[in-house]
Amino acid sequence: MREIITAKDLCLWYGENQALKNIDIAIPENSITAFIGPSGCGKSTFLKTLNRMNDLIPIVKITGDVSYNGSNIFDKTVDVNELRRDVGMVFQKPNPFPMSIYDNIAYGPRTHGITNKLKLDEIVEGALRDAAIWDEVKDRLKKNALGLSGGQQQRLCIARALAVQPKVLLMDEPTSALDPISTSRIEELVLELKDKYTIVMVTHNMQQALRVSDYTAFFLLGELIEFGKTDDIFSQPQDKRTEDYITGRFG
Repeated sequence: MREIITAKDLCLWYGENQALKNIDIAIPENSITAFIGPSGCGKSTFLKTLNRMNDLIPIVKITGDVSYNGSNIFDKTVDVNELRRDVGMVFQKPNPFPMSIYDNIAYGPRTHGITNKLKLDEIVEGALRDAAIWDEVKDRLKKNALGLSGGQQQRLCIARALAVQPKVLLMDEPTSALDPISTSRIEELVLELKDKYTIVMVTHNMQQALRVSDYTAFFLLGELIEFGKTDDIFSQPQDKRTEDYITGRFG
């Protein structure tokens, strides 16, 4: 399987504190990769490195390489906005903009220069359909997005990320703020999306990783302890620390 993102010897510091230590990983295309591990293990920090969200923190220092489609994302010639269009992000808490449902989805395409109304209509409908929320909102596109339920808001945020036609979708605990029914809907959606996109998801929920992911990476204290097919990681982990974590001995 083709690898779309690779990291080699990646280290990251917040000031004096080293948060990531020599990470080596290759993430396969059109698959779902889950990052698991206890709080503070580095999984969200690593996720945010993949589209340079950590650039926004002034005390961050990074060494090593991250490549997207074979190109180093830290190269000076890289347009960060282009990278973030290709490698989108959905956050832990739904964060719709305080504007209409339609304008939330059209926001990204407009910033990339698309102004034609028919084209925008097509993008908005396509993204909302891909995020499995079109039927619920098609008659209220002009209504404020903040009026949606939490689960609907999160699917709207997924649609907003999809509207700029990314290749990769990074998801930082996308269901941790949601009820079980909304969580189940997002999981079903993620499984559908992998036909078109590569999904990389941070989760605290090991059962979720087992339900939806093809590959799992286990992080501990800033290190990548083990990475492989999800079934293998959960049924026959190669490292004692992985086994201890997934069997609930710590974390």
